[in-house]
Amino acid sequence: MAVTSQLAGTAFGIDIGGTGIKGGIVDLATGDLVGERFRIDTPQPATPDAVTDTAAEVANHFGWTGPIGVDFPGVVQNGVVHTAANVDKSWIGTSLVDTLSAKVPGQVTALNDADAAGLAEVRYGAGVGQNGLVIMVTFGTGIGIALISGGKLVPNAELGHIELNGHDAETKAAASARERDGLTWEHWTKRASKYLVALENLLWPDLFILGGGISKKPEKWVPGLKTRTPLVVAKLINNAGIVGSALAAHEAAS
Repeated sequence: MAVTSQLAGTAFGIDIGGTGIKGGIVDLATGDLVGERFRIDTPQPATPDAVTDTAAEVANHFGWTGPIGVDFPGVVQNGVVHTAANVDKSWIGTSLVDTLSAKVPGQVTALNDADAAGLAEVRYGAGVGQNGLVIMVTFGTGIGIALISGGKLVPNAELGHIELNGHDAETKAAASARERDGLTWEHWTKRASKYLVALENLLWPDLFILGGGISKKPEKWVPGLKTRTPLVVAKLINNAGIVGSALAAHEAAS
């Protein structure tokens, strides 16, 4: 498939995950993908060279030559990875921007995966029109957080690791904890509520956006949450990382 960066009003994003690396062209007016996304399994071990080789293959599939946004499952500061939960530990201290830039023709912008999803939801999804403090919470293997205040991202908010009843919160309230501990939906939802209340007591947000794989089954748990902050379910579940990464790349190049 040969698509160039000359498509007006579009940008390109790549979402790096522990199991898959996927990318696509994004219509910046709507947040929709232009055509199908393309996915390749994350190489194992997921080293910097192997992962960026795969990310470059995703970009090359589209013949993309313009700016590229890429998100990563860890803290990304000034293009450098500082944590690596579901990929090889050799990522820590590695510049994602430099490593990928050597393999693709366009300018690379890198950010945390939850941050990318939050940007996408505020611009195109469940947070459209909200000008206050929005907290996106992704419940998955861990807990990802995106803080967006007045439409501006506050990057790398690692609030999934706040203390909750003497424990790292994500060890008890992540979606993975429900399966690991054999919890009923009701029991796990009580843990998720406690976590969200702890967040709202710290930050007093105007809106929670709930994402992660578990948000595909909102009827199982969202009605049982008890918070004073309004709750909405993320809309761009499968493509949020691609969309948010593309948006970040576009804004960095503007």
